[in-house]
Amino acid sequence: MSLVLDPAAQDLLFREARTANTFTDEPVTEEQVQAIYDLVKFGPTAFNQTPLRITLVRSAEARDRLVRHMAEGNQAKTASAPLVAILSADNEFHEELPTLFPAFPQAKDLFFAERPAREGSATLNAALQAAYFIVGVRAAGLAAGPMTGFDAEGIRKEFLDDDHTPLIVVNIGKPGEGASYPRSPRLSYEQVVTTV
Repeated sequence: MSLVLDPAAQDLLFREARTANTFTDEPVTEEQVQAIYDLVKFGPTAFNQTPLRITLVRSAEARDRLVRHMAEGNQAKTASAPLVAILSADNEFHEELPTLFPAFPQAKDLFFAERPAREGSATLNAALQAAYFIVGVRAAGLAAGPMTGFDAEGIRKEFLDDDHTPLIVVNIGKPGEGASYPRSPRLSYEQVVTTV
């Protein structure tokens, strides 16, 4: 096989990992979330920018506020997941670039002085980081249930501010009974890859 990663790890992260819709009541600890972040923060982004922001929804009061903004089909699973994370893009990420990308500190002003340029870059790179986060959840032996079915403006007003754009809400925990649908098909290599 051409992959260096152990087959068991490949299964854990990709082949056997599934989006979970139900969870056990086993809690997700702060230590687990920190370990996940401390692993996935090394995933590559443009200019080493780090626009992803993670809002952990733990309290019952905050959970109730969040559930109101979820699409109807996502409400029950969001209400019952051991932990929910709102993943958002910080549109003012450029302020950290001189520290995060010391090889080219002028990138902050050269490429990201205008808000529209920042928003586009923040969305793309935070989405990359969100994907790393989901794989990190799997690396911790947990399941993720990422969702985009929600009122983004409502969540922004309820939990964030005008400088943050909500991207994904992720339910996190140990998968429960009937957590996943049967595996859906994927496109083949030949359907996706073109050599020029």
